[in-house]
Amino acid sequence: MPRKSQTESLADENAAPGGVAAVDRALSLLAAFGDRDDGLSLSQLAERTRMYKSTVLRLLASLEHGGWITRLDDGRYAVGAAVARLHRVYAQNFSLDSVVMPVLKALVQATGESAAYHVRQGRERLCLYRVDSPHPVRDHARAGDLLPLDKGAGGRVLVAFDPELGDWQKKNRNHYARVRADGYEALVGDRHSEIAGISAPVFRQSGELAAALTLTMPAHRYEEHYVKNVLQAARELGAQLV
Repeated sequence: MPRKSQTESLADENAAPGGVAAVDRALSLLAAFGDRDDGLSLSQLAERTRMYKSTVLRLLASLEHGGWITRLDDGRYAVGAAVARLHRVYAQNFSLDSVVMPVLKALVQATGESAAYHVRQGRERLCLYRVDSPHPVRDHARAGDLLPLDKGAGGRVLVAFDPELGDWQKKNRNHYARVRADGYEALVGDRHSEIAGISAPVFRQSGELAAALTLTMPAHRYEEHYVKNVLQAARELGAQLV
C-alpha cells in the first residue's frame, strides 16, 4: 500500500480544478528547472516538487520517452529537445501587442484614465503601447514618444528596478530605495505640473524587468486607490511574458 505523504506535493497543492493529477505532477517536474540549472538530480527534483523519488522516477520515464526530459551522462536530468521545439512554436506565434493591449484596455476601462507600456531605450524611455482615457481632458503622450527616464512615474520605475542603471539610482538613493520597497511609483506634477502618474514594474516570468506599466491622468483626477489597479495589471501582464 503506497505511503501517504504528510506534505502535499506542489502539484497537488496547486492542482487544476477538474484536471488530471498525473499531468499536474509531470508539469511540476518541468517547472522545477530554473534558468541556471544545467541538470538536476533525482533528489533535487523530488525536493523541489515535494514528491517521492519513486513517483518522480515514473514521471521522468514518461517525460524522457516524449523528449521533454533527457538524462545526462552523470545521471542528472535536463530539459529535453521537445521543450525547445515548443518554445520555437511559441516564439513564432507570440505577439507582444496581443498580450499588452488587452491589459491596457482593461486598466483604462477600470479607471477611466490613460494607460501606457514603457520600455527603456538607452538613456530614455519609449512609449511602446498606449490606450487613451475616454475623458476629453487628458495628457497627450502617444505610442512612439520618447520620454525622460528621470521624470515621471514610468521613468522613475525603470530607473529604480533596472540593475544597469545603478549610477542613476545613486543620484537619489533614498527615493529609488523607497520605490523598490513599495513596488510602485506615484507622483503628481513630476514630469509636468498638471499631470499625475502611477507606475509599476512588469517582470518577466524569469524575474527580468520588461517594462513599466503606467497610468496617467490630470493632477486633479489623481486617485490613490488606482495603485491597486496598476499593480494588479502589472502582475497579470508579467505572468504572460517569458
